Amino acid sequence: MTISPLPRHGDVIVGRDVAGRTLRISGHPEAGRVVLSIWQDTVCRATLRLAPEDVPQFVEMLTRTAISQSDDDVRDLGTAG
Repeated sequence: MTISPLPRHGDVIVGRDVAGRTLRISGHPEAGRVVLSIWQDTVCRATLRLAPEDVPQFVEMLTRTAISQSDDDVRDLGTAG
């Protein structure tokens, strides 16, 4: 599968672990879906379709996970040395 242009409602996040890895986020209001797709260079590897009402919970989960990770990093720094 080759890369298709993003819909008008979308964005791309570049991964930091593997060269060429991206997460595409695209809104499809006409279909009532938000689509997350993981790409490796020009190949779509996986997709997840969310209903709009699932997005706030998804964002909350991302935020909670990021904050939890930051707290762990601070605790690790406190025990180092």
